[in-house]
Amino acid sequence: MSSLTRLATQVGEVADGLCAYLDASPSPFHAVRSAADLLVRAGFTEIDEVDPTPTEPGHYVVLRGGSLLAWSTAHLPTDRPAHTAYRVVGAHTDSPNLRIKPQPDWSRSGWQMLGVEVYGGALTNSWLDRDLGLSGRVAVRNTDAPGGISRRLWRCDDPLLRVSQLAIHLDRTVRTDGLKLNDQQHLAPHWSPGGDAPRTFREWLAAQVGTAPEDLLGFDAMTHDLTPARRIGGEGELVASGRLDNLATSYAAVRALLQAVAEPGGASTVPVIVLFDHEEVGSSSERGAQSTFLPAWLERIVLAAGGGREDYWRALAGSVIASGDMAHATHPNYPDRAEPEHPILMNGGPVLKVNTNLRYATDSVGAAAFSLACEQAGVPMQTFVTRSDLPCGSTVGPVTSALTGATTVDFGAPVLSMHSTREICGTLDQAGYAAALAAFLAPA
Repeated sequence: MSSLTRLATQVGEVADGLCAYLDASPSPFHAVRSAADLLVRAGFTEIDEVDPTPTEPGHYVVLRGGSLLAWSTAHLPTDRPAHTAYRVVGAHTDSPNLRIKPQPDWSRSGWQMLGVEVYGGALTNSWLDRDLGLSGRVAVRNTDAPGGISRRLWRCDDPLLRVSQLAIHLDRTVRTDGLKLNDQQHLAPHWSPGGDAPRTFREWLAAQVGTAPEDLLGFDAMTHDLTPARRIGGEGELVASGRLDNLATSYAAVRALLQAVAEPGGASTVPVIVLFDHEEVGSSSERGAQSTFLPAWLERIVLAAGGGREDYWRALAGSVIASGDMAHATHPNYPDRAEPEHPILMNGGPVLKVNTNLRYATDSVGAAAFSLACEQAGVPMQTFVTRSDLPCGSTVGPVTSALTGATTVDFGAPVLSMHSTREICGTLDQAGYAAALAAFLAPA
């Protein structure tokens, strides 16, 4: 019996926890709020970026929009060196979807429609004929708040929207030539039949968040499939849900950090998790992986320990970052799309991701660190390499590696239907995933 199989007692708990997290996280803003709530319930203190960095040893978490960073120094002596190295697990909170345009209201052929923009590399066909809800964040007028603006999360799980597919009777070539969708023409959801709309989207959203339309100053609104996350398969061996890429890694990172701080062992590094927004569109934002979010907080932690810039750079030189993003399992209907000597099996263990053109940041040193973590956790490790004649996706790994100069390794867990509204991953993999990341954060 493999070591991963011995994690079977945790499989149900991890799978159920992942499903609950996915259902609570229809947008990146909700994903970090849900993650922060899990950490706070376990004893972490949530702080604001405008406040001083805590100098006392403890567990801390900070949010920036749809991104989150958490760390712990509670297991380290109060006189620890300011240049103490980090162990960082990174992931991302955003997933491809349809996002509402600033002026979305329009009508056509007797239907009230909403204008949308495709976010990220969505499998757009998977958004057809589904009941869709809406969620996101709003900025509302508040004279008592800094800058006169308050931010609120909101979600509506009513079946509001649908993008209806054209009947085959009206386009029989779909069977021979495949489905061809134009983002502008074919993906606008309808939410009401009839002529004149009773109210605009802005008026509807203002009512949802309890403010006047003129006080709704801005919104980030996006669609989500209303089908809940659930276990599937003959014996419940799989989890099916939207947003597994990459909330499965975000959830595993949170569980790993909680385990690492509960059982630090002989670890003498500072464990950190960072969940970035905007990975699916290039990470270039104030809270993406190309922002100051991670390096600024790593430096602030050093400064709070009484160190300076020299200590900061020394800390980075001894640090290792693990960048987590879901990995392509070998598809049984398309085995020719997998590199033949590197098959990736569902429920076969965490996946080391390698690309010599640096779409992944893994090198031999980073690979060794992740391999040792899997060994320490007692779980098998798989290695993913894309076919040489196919392009390779990327992750937050190369970006964080370049910004920090720290050794970085890219890893993942097997998934099918990546970027669909419904992806699947293995339940056994998720238990092994969290265990490997906990070992990485608290190396023996």
